[in-house]
Amino acid sequence: MSALPYSAEVEIVLLLASAVHRYEGRPADGPLPAVGAESHTSVRVRAGLGIVGDRHFGKPAHRQASVTVMNADVLDKVADDLGLPRTLDPAATRRNILLRAVDGAVDIDSLRGATFSLDSGDGPVEFLAHRPANPCAWMDVVLAPGAHRALRGRGGMRCEPLTDGVLRLGRARLQSSIPFTGAEPPGRPARPGNPPGSSGS
Repeated sequence: MSALPYSAEVEIVLLLASAVHRYEGRPADGPLPAVGAESHTSVRVRAGLGIVGDRHFGKPAHRQASVTVMNADVLDKVADDLGLPRTLDPAATRRNILLRAVDGAVDIDSLRGATFSLDSGDGPVEFLAHRPANPCAWMDVVLAPGAHRALRGRGGMRCEPLTDGVLRLGRARLQSSIPFTGAEPPGRPARPGNPPGSSGS
């Protein structure tokens, strides 16, 4: 495992694995229908391949971008920027993993080039953040008019999974090789409370 000295407690709020590309053709024509379930309570990640059951799994062209990770709090900021209620659908972004900080903020978009891991109770799953997941024009249709522009620079990261593992909805620990907004400094012990993956109930 890599040395990942910076960490933060987060909540995984969406795990998406879709068998098909639904945003094809003209956005004005609307997305293609879903094939099977897309939002899951847990997903299995395979090193160098992606999320089992997802459209990018095992595709050579997506080897370094098979998993997309985004901060769900960005959608609230986009809604605020557009003067809309904070009810934008996270699944409409088509990002695989959406998370939010438990306390404060976590800047996923600052992790470019970093190795990071997520541990939701089944052990850490490592990723390498290669490049930004730039928003597309579909966001103006499936989220809200103006969302495409509002998401620029904060659409998350395209990542390569480095280890196998399982991720689940709920509390998790994010650890990174580089500092990021919301990270605890190296050497600081984890705060007492529920372990990763625990609901506390």
